Amino acid sequence: MAHVIIMPRQGNTVESCIITNWKVKEGEIVTPETAVCEVETGKAAFEVPAGFSGTVLKLLHETGSDVPVLQPIAVIGAPGENWQEVLEGAGNIEQGMGSSLDSKAACQQTQAANNTTSPRGITAAASFPVPCISPRARRLAEKEALPLAALSGSGPGGRIIERDVLEALESRPLLSVAAKAAGSESLPAAGSGLGGRVTVGDLASSAPLPIKGIRKIIADRMHRSLMETAQFTLNASAPAKKLLEIRAGFKTKEGAEANITINDLVLFAVSRTLLRFPYMNAHKNGDIIETFESVQLGIAVDTPRGLTVPVIRNAHLLSPAQISSEAKRLAAACQNGTVKPAELSGSSFTVTNLGSFGITSFTPVLNIPEVAILGVCAIEMKPAAQISNPMSFEPYIGFSLTINHQAVDGAPAARFLKALVETIAQIDVLLAEFS
Repeated sequence: MAHVIIMPRQGNTVESCIITNWKVKEGEIVTPETAVCEVETGKAAFEVPAGFSGTVLKLLHETGSDVPVLQPIAVIGAPGENWQEVLEGAGNIEQGMGSSLDSKAACQQTQAANNTTSPRGITAAASFPVPCISPRARRLAEKEALPLAALSGSGPGGRIIERDVLEALESRPLLSVAAKAAGSESLPAAGSGLGGRVTVGDLASSAPLPIKGIRKIIADRMHRSLMETAQFTLNASAPAKKLLEIRAGFKTKEGAEANITINDLVLFAVSRTLLRFPYMNAHKNGDIIETFESVQLGIAVDTPRGLTVPVIRNAHLLSPAQISSEAKRLAAACQNGTVKPAELSGSSFTVTNLGSFGITSFTPVLNIPEVAILGVCAIEMKPAAQISNPMSFEPYIGFSLTINHQAVDGAPAARFLKALVETIAQIDVLLAEFS
């Protein structure tokens, strides 16, 4: 009997995955453990196993396709078996995960309900059909005043998903006053510059690169974060003298403690400070704010594929050495592509560090639905507040804290940042209490 492979769901917030590479060809024999393709989301890359033994009858999407979750991606069966008939009957062979055909049936039922006659004798959807749309996509469309009738769905069964709304918003023209006066907002289709390059005044651009794949997912996620939240950033700096002394002391030791970095100590201090300010260790989902007793600490990691945020589980219970080891393990997994999807979800607060690049202040973008994110900046020498020697300088480490002002006000956020600064200034006391 033939089987349909569907795009697996990777968390409740993932609506689609991009097929980055097919690892099998049509006609190839596979086992249940055979990886048929590599896919990626905005958080991770992973392989999709065949799940069944047989011959690959049909690959339903091309490399680079952005496929909604639970949508069929391939058919496996006996040689010569009619894959189209198998696909049509996929609803009978799903294994409790649901399918695109289920969604299609639900959409058809919705359309049928919309086509019923109203009490006034008017057919509800005769002229204005109401499309099947996900709740998130509907909220975004309503917020942006985008007519639902103008949308087309790429989800299972023609369902409109958030990506469809974002694409429609990107294609919606936004004309400036100057552009309206000129009658056009776009550049010439063909370049008149050297080698056919498009020139604007004295500026020249190379061939345009489309935003797609993981870069598009990250771009959409960052845009959504700024669009759905009221982001507000506070900046402060903490005396780093003891921080540097503690770090130097760890370097002389053996084992895991020798690898503890400044950032690891900051993560340790953040995990303990958050316990005193639960409103910073929280999520905002719609009109609900949920605070957490445990600290699931997200750490931003730069990878060749783009930004990823793995999670240090229960960071408030770990020692500096344990936090250091876990942070390094997760970062390495992100950079070599072996991180698991489960390790990239469920954070309650995120820390991102640009200090190694010499950045002294920046505006971190919220990792929604979290209500706060901390940016760690470079260590600088600043004048010390000493009456006896007013010309002395001491090291200070900078922090940039972005909050969602819908969930946290400025003063409570400032109290948290002030407490963190005091903790960093006396990091030796915190370590003594822990040990």
